[in-house]
Amino acid sequence: MADLAPKYNPNEVEKGRYQEWLDEDLFKPSGDKKAHPYSIVIPPPNVTGKLHLGHAWDTAIQDTLIRFKRMQGYDTLYLPGMDHAGIATQAKVEAKLRTQGKDRHEMGREAFVKQVWDWKDEYASIIKSQWAKMGLSLDYSRERFTLDKGLSKAVRKVFVQLYNEGLIYRGEYIINWDPKLETALSDIEVIHKDDKGAFYHIKYPFADGSGFVEIATTRPETMFGDTAVAVAPGDERYKDIVGKELVLPLVGRHIPIIEDQHVDPEFGTGLVKITPAHDPNDFQVGNRHNLERINVMNDNGTMNEEAGKYAGMDRFEAREALVKDLKEEGFLIKVEPIVHSVGHSERSGVQVEPRLSKQWFVKMKPLAEKVLENQKTDDKVNFVPERFEHTLEQWMSDVHDWVISRQLWWGHRIPAWYNKKTGETYVGLEAPKDSENWEQDPDVLDTWFSSGLWPFSTLGWPDENSEDFKRYFPTNTLVTGYDIIFFWVSRMIFQSLHFTGKRPFDDVVLHGLIRDPQGRKMSKSLGNGVDPMDVVDEYGADALRWFLLNGTAPGQDTRYDPKKMGAAWNFINKIWNASRFVIMNLPEDAKPAHMPDTSKFDLADSWIFDRLNHTVSEVTRLFDEYQFGEAGRELYNFIWNDFCDWYIEISKVALNGDDEELKTRKQENLIWILDQILRLLHPIMPFVTEKLWLSMPHDGKSIMVAKYPETHKEFENKEADSQMAFLIEVIKAVRNIRMEVNAPMSSPIDIMIQIDDDNNKAVLDNNAEYVENFLHPKVLSVAADIEAPKLAKTAVIPGAQIFVPLTELVNVDEELAKMEKEEKRLEAEVERAEKKLSNQGFVAHAPEAVINKEKEKKADYESQLAGVRERMKELKESK
Repeated sequence: MADLAPKYNPNEVEKGRYQEWLDEDLFKPSGDKKAHPYSIVIPPPNVTGKLHLGHAWDTAIQDTLIRFKRMQGYDTLYLPGMDHAGIATQAKVEAKLRTQGKDRHEMGREAFVKQVWDWKDEYASIIKSQWAKMGLSLDYSRERFTLDKGLSKAVRKVFVQLYNEGLIYRGEYIINWDPKLETALSDIEVIHKDDKGAFYHIKYPFADGSGFVEIATTRPETMFGDTAVAVAPGDERYKDIVGKELVLPLVGRHIPIIEDQHVDPEFGTGLVKITPAHDPNDFQVGNRHNLERINVMNDNGTMNEEAGKYAGMDRFEAREALVKDLKEEGFLIKVEPIVHSVGHSERSGVQVEPRLSKQWFVKMKPLAEKVLENQKTDDKVNFVPERFEHTLEQWMSDVHDWVISRQLWWGHRIPAWYNKKTGETYVGLEAPKDSENWEQDPDVLDTWFSSGLWPFSTLGWPDENSEDFKRYFPTNTLVTGYDIIFFWVSRMIFQSLHFTGKRPFDDVVLHGLIRDPQGRKMSKSLGNGVDPMDVVDEYGADALRWFLLNGTAPGQDTRYDPKKMGAAWNFINKIWNASRFVIMNLPEDAKPAHMPDTSKFDLADSWIFDRLNHTVSEVTRLFDEYQFGEAGRELYNFIWNDFCDWYIEISKVALNGDDEELKTRKQENLIWILDQILRLLHPIMPFVTEKLWLSMPHDGKSIMVAKYPETHKEFENKEADSQMAFLIEVIKAVRNIRMEVNAPMSSPIDIMIQIDDDNNKAVLDNNAEYVENFLHPKVLSVAADIEAPKLAKTAVIPGAQIFVPLTELVNVDEELAKMEKEEKRLEAEVERAEKKLSNQGFVAHAPEAVINKEKEKKADYESQLAGVRERMKELKESK
């Protein structure tokens, strides 16, 4: 008990504790087959770098739930793992290699992939050290990686089955292309933001020399791929030119004028150039009219041979040169600057290029329909907050086929082979037997393809006899940010429903984004990011976890604020000091906390145990409902206000008294309440609660496996709650009066309490020792018919009025002398303000705001002066 320092030091408290938990094997499931299973698989962080505050928020909630359920007796599994993060990781490694003067194409695929595995090992160890620093009770014996052998088996099975079911196909379509990383992207990997651009108005001459039409485009460099110009069907303006041919400027190729429903006659000139290989809408138009598809760009965003003399130029460089030439040749009508929404690669940041490409796709409509149907049943995935279910349903209702192939080397290689002689495609779990005649597809699968299987592939699927899969799937809760519903949550749901016939998790708990104190999104460009490990070093993991769980309600953003972190540390320090006081006041032979004898309770005991019962009930309910902010508020109010500020202070009367039996009862009550508080707090604050619990008499090797508090019928006492509330209000009212008149607690004062309820009088009578100790009355009068003294400080509380005669508290002559000085000062201020406001020069030239400010000052001084004079009048009347 003697090793508790006078002040909470998180570094000392947390040092070595995590390793002790690991050594004790406390993070593994209990193995109790009679217990209900409860499982969470960690959203796998990318092995691209350190974890950020968003990860800390995720995992703080997850670990709180796991620790809560573990203490409640559930057989808990918190499964760790990481994501290979194809594009992101390959981009990081390639950037690192460039600094060494190396290129992956020169290295070759095998050597490059080895470099990426080395990167993965380095950053995986960093991430695991951060998990440890946050105190996450993960079962590392079950740790998974999206490229490990078991998950690779699951990925191949899913691909092959979907292919055989006709839900995976290969074809040429317009996709989003990242010219920097040279890979396809899915729609949700594209971020749209406003860029400066222009409408380039260009003359397209008629082939018969009869004039021209005006075409407006934001991407003139794609005109080399134009194969038609379209107008809306029935557009009277252009009915006579449909079917005619135009000459493509600077190219000379003839293209037809066609009619198509894609064209909006109200937009622009009502004429649209059609480039089937570089625009998704134009691609559909081209299919309807059997137009040629001409790709004019290389994979790296440079122009190809179809662009003629512009071949080899970067797309934006070519645009500039092309516009210059169009102007010189008389084809450019005007350039109209605009700001428009342009897609950018989420990973590289460059503008994506819509272009025709042969890729692998998942046919999404049948899979999405399963999700929508399941959301109408009792087995639907429950969203917290509920409003985000609409986000899922909206996306599933308007879903497009998913491009799943990526032109990368790091990832799950697509299990498709092409016959070198016949061109035949083979898709299977293993390579064809005569492998020398077959060549495997060089592409890999989108990272989300494998992470979409995460809730069940990590538990042993596709082996449906896997003990973990049978025991812990479906998982209970997914915790993640609302910004990842499209990317990941939706994919897990439709993959799980299709392959296991079950939802992947019962509940999805969504939190918001962590912003800086000004409400801005944290970013490298703003330099406002915060490393959670720096926060832990300064305030401790428990303080960070407390802040993250109490900052907001589910689905809401929160702001990181060092002041709030300081407040979190202060709260833990309060708990530390309260625990230290309780422990230091225990006898050397004190036993572990045990159920108290309620028949011996006094009012304060009955009240605190009723409050404890309420807190246990509410916190348990709020945890189950994922209302962590509200649970934190209940805990804070009970611990700081009820226990520390009142019950401990009240208990000091007995602890410092001579009644040994009473002292022992108070010690037993204090240790029971402290034990329950530490258990309630443990899911959120694992380190400090373990340290304090082990420092007091206890049963068991860790608070982590101690039983979570439950309510007890015998603790219920609403009458004590209301009676104690009245006693507290009386004490607070008298204390406030003492503060107002600078009367220290050591000076006894006359107190008169006018009671309108006999029960309230009984409360004061029956708790005379507390009244004496906290009020220090010289004379205490309690009655219904008390007459208020002429000069007194008054407080009105529910059920009573409290009067403290001022003649007992102040020297009237000294107070009058002070008041007279104050009166003269205020008179001078009023006079100064009046002179200033009557000065015509000031009034004529000063800004209106300055004049109004001066008027406000004058009114304030006059109000203070009136108050001083009223006080002086009262003092004179009391003499």
